[in-house]
Amino acid sequence: MRTFVSGEIMGVLVTPLTAYVDQRGSLLELVRTDALPGGHTPAMATISWTHPGIVRGPHEHRDQADLFAFVGPTRFRLTLWDNRPDSGTCGNILTLDLGGDAPASVLVPPGVVHAYQNLGEVPGFVLNFPDQLYRGPQKQQPVDEIRHENDPDSPFRP
Repeated sequence: MRTFVSGEIMGVLVTPLTAYVDQRGSLLELVRTDALPGGHTPAMATISWTHPGIVRGPHEHRDQADLFAFVGPTRFRLTLWDNRPDSGTCGNILTLDLGGDAPASVLVPPGVVHAYQNLGEVPGFVLNFPDQLYRGPQKQQPVDEIRHENDPDSPFRP
């Protein structure tokens, strides 16, 4: 069985999101190209609703980087582990609780396995701004995804 160590992961960028609040409500800036590392340009946007207790992942991408925005209304536990053999942080695992009262975006580079679970009692939503089109232009390519749900060496346990 593979051993993982808690620690930072090279290329993962966590950015707290600031809510700008006034009498009308609030606004969050989700994506700013001047705050992203060079080379990450979102190619599309998705939103997912996740029911309480449900896990999405774990999986990784060969080429795609994901830029998730955890905005609530509930909290999510995001678990990442570095599966890149050439990375200086290969074997590191990072767990973050985000969303709800701690909105944040997280840039996940290719080769970093990721999974998240809704920790709350109501459905929550997560936005994603990946740098690749799902299944490529006109959805003509294979899905860029390596799934780890049934991997006995997976360090992710909801």
